[in-house]
Amino acid sequence: NCCFWIFASFFRLLCLLPTGFPVRSVDMQRTTDNITIRQGDTAIIRCYVDDKVSRVAWLNRSNIIFAGQDKWSLDPRVDLVTKGQLEYSLRIQKVDVYDEGSYTCSIQTKQKPKTSHVYLIVQVPASIYKVSEDVIVNEGSNVTLSCLASGRPDPIITWRLLNPSGEAAGWEEFLDIIGIMRNQAGRYECKASNDVATPDVKYVNVVVNYPPTIQKIQSSETPVGRVGMLQCDANAVPKPEFEWYRDEKRMTNTQSINIQMLGTTTILVFSNVSEEDYGNYTCVATNRLGIQNASVFLYRPGTGRDINSSSCASQSLWLMVACLACLFFKC
Repeated sequence: NCCFWIFASFFRLLCLLPTGFPVRSVDMQRTTDNITIRQGDTAIIRCYVDDKVSRVAWLNRSNIIFAGQDKWSLDPRVDLVTKGQLEYSLRIQKVDVYDEGSYTCSIQTKQKPKTSHVYLIVQVPASIYKVSEDVIVNEGSNVTLSCLASGRPDPIITWRLLNPSGEAAGWEEFLDIIGIMRNQAGRYECKASNDVATPDVKYVNVVVNYPPTIQKIQSSETPVGRVGMLQCDANAVPKPEFEWYRDEKRMTNTQSINIQMLGTTTILVFSNVSEEDYGNYTCVATNRLGIQNASVFLYRPGTGRDINSSSCASQSLWLMVACLACLFFKC
């Protein structure tokens, strides 16, 4: 009954309109159509008429937008498209989500009223409005990353760890990592997409702290009077600090001994090996999470073992050059 009185009142209004508008009829063969438009674009809702029409108007829900050529809406974005005498289309510029809904082109003919319904669907590009801050955790901890996005239709969220494989890490707003390991540290990409526009992307850096692990040691078999080097490499986050010991005594820089720090590598350099220098040395790597040590040997020629693996050969060359340069310039 309510709908009946709304349309009855509207068509009484049509009867009062001036008849100066071209008399046309509309093609009403189709049921309600959907028009999909992206937020910010211009929507044109088509309505075509012919010479059987006496009155015509546009409505949004039960609100009159145009009655004939008279504009009832106060919205400056809305106007008519009337090409010749065959079109009575509604144009909405800079479409927004509140424009979504049903639009009716209503016709009064000599026989009976007719209506053409169009439903306007407004799509909104995916937009990430909240993402986790960068995270620093200890290895073995549980981590939850969040990435919240809006859009119409609802965006799909994907997580990816930007390592060489680039494999997907998750498909939800919240990425749970149970007992995180050091190889799961890195830059995580959150992507929100709904095929309306280019996906929105944000990043979260995850740092995983772990205690030192000595990866490689390199002993040396050096004649008296030559330069000898002992090498110790360790991985750790935060970056490890190194110390060298002989027996229980911590070693420091002297005229003949120099301790070099090159990133995660430390080198004990003997500028002029003497008989007293031969023996066992201990490399100690520490950070606030732990400590690890390893024994490294300076041998007399002919008394050592297979101390240089093939994997160390190329690296030891540049390390020797670096250390000799450092000794020469007294750095």
